[in-house]
Amino acid sequence: MDIIPSLANGFAVAAQPMNLLVAFIGCFVGTVIGALPGIGPVNGIAILIPLAFSLDLSPVSALILLTSVYYGSMFGGRIASILLNIPGDSSAVVTCIDGFPMAKKGRAADALAISAISSFFGGTLATVGLTVLAPSLAMAAIHFGPREYFALYVMAIIIVGGIATGNPAKTLVAGLLGLVIGTVGIDPATGIPRFTFGAYELYEGIDFVIVAIGLFAISEFLIYIEQRRTGPVEQVPVGRRTTALRRLTYPATSLRASLLGFVIGVLPGAGATLASFMGYALEKRVSDKENTFGKGDPRGVAAPEAADNAAAGGSLVPMLTLGVPGSGTTAIMLGMLVTLNVQPGPLLFQQQPDIVWGLVAALYVSNIILLILNIPLVGIFAKLLSVPPHYLMPGVVTVSFLGVYSVNQNSFDLLMMVGFGVFGYLLRKMSIPLVPVVLGIILGTPMEQSLRRALAASGGDVWTLFQSPLALGLHAVTAIIVAIAILRESRRRIGEAAATRGA
Repeated sequence: MDIIPSLANGFAVAAQPMNLLVAFIGCFVGTVIGALPGIGPVNGIAILIPLAFSLDLSPVSALILLTSVYYGSMFGGRIASILLNIPGDSSAVVTCIDGFPMAKKGRAADALAISAISSFFGGTLATVGLTVLAPSLAMAAIHFGPREYFALYVMAIIIVGGIATGNPAKTLVAGLLGLVIGTVGIDPATGIPRFTFGAYELYEGIDFVIVAIGLFAISEFLIYIEQRRTGPVEQVPVGRRTTALRRLTYPATSLRASLLGFVIGVLPGAGATLASFMGYALEKRVSDKENTFGKGDPRGVAAPEAADNAAAGGSLVPMLTLGVPGSGTTAIMLGMLVTLNVQPGPLLFQQQPDIVWGLVAALYVSNIILLILNIPLVGIFAKLLSVPPHYLMPGVVTVSFLGVYSVNQNSFDLLMMVGFGVFGYLLRKMSIPLVPVVLGIILGTPMEQSLRRALAASGGDVWTLFQSPLALGLHAVTAIIVAIAILRESRRRIGEAAATRGA
């Protein structure tokens, strides 16, 4: 596959007026969403899915919109971290370490400018990596068979779902719940209804859009009502830049962190949070000769910003090439593509190259748009932090209801959305993660198909799932990660029990 001509065709797609418009809208709205503490990229994309449907966008335009929101929310999440010391999402936690001290020293505008430049650097490098690496990985993935894909889906649900960072038992329960929900509807092999309880509306299964908006947007609204969060938060003023823009670039720091972040992002399940922590740790080890990190060192802002934005771009690689999301956010995007009858995977590059290369080209454009927006308009975005949430949340709920109804014009879908909202609220109260539920729903159908094909080819021999070297290797990696997570959780509980006895 010749990359240069393909990328040129992609820029022709991205340069279409509609795609440029949705890229700008996505970048702007994503930055706004990211600037609001607590929403984050996953919730932001779930909220924006109805907009993609209501605008009746083509698959490539819808994907450009969601990835622009993704990149924009990664940019915008740093505004609250620097000005309020409140991370907009988990990957922005590290930015608080040096970003807020810079703001307290009167250098908030400098910190925000460094964040924007480093994010641009990381996002652009990740897009270059996506351009070069994705076609080769897609060609290699063509040789995957049903056994390999089944092993890959199992690993994705477990690793991307968060078993490596959370409670293993709760993560597995969440993944199984998602798999069960994904089986609702007509059995594709036998034609027998499964778990429909006589409701004809469920014969075609449960629409992913309903599940995503209910689990994330509606449950977030219910959590907000419970906590009754009102009023603005005190923030540090943005002020003016005290340093020339050219001196706020840290190319060596950004390059190191971006390369590390991209590699971490390509690995399924690692995510931007791990990338930001490791990027900061690497830069601290390399550059902190005078013990200035944690006290407002600009490199402590540049490193995590470059790393997590590079990881965000890297997570698109496994989604596009293997059909396996690299993070919780790309899991939502994968479900959106499946809903639009676009199946990500190795054949996507051959069958629908306009979608892939149009997206890649649009990512270059989005990074430029975000840099232009974030440096001069950051003061305007920061003003959003003073808007009380009781003005914002009703708008989110209204968009959710209108968007879900616009898909099928069916009031039953609204009831289902509210039901999943309550379900998501209960899961969050029990500290059960939502991402594995979504992954189970998205990957459940292809996982079942791969399992059936593998068993059919072997005459029903279950051991065929472990007879391929690649499949066996994937199962081994999954087992090792589960074992480490269980061991770590056991040690944590033993430590807590010992501390309780000691108290």
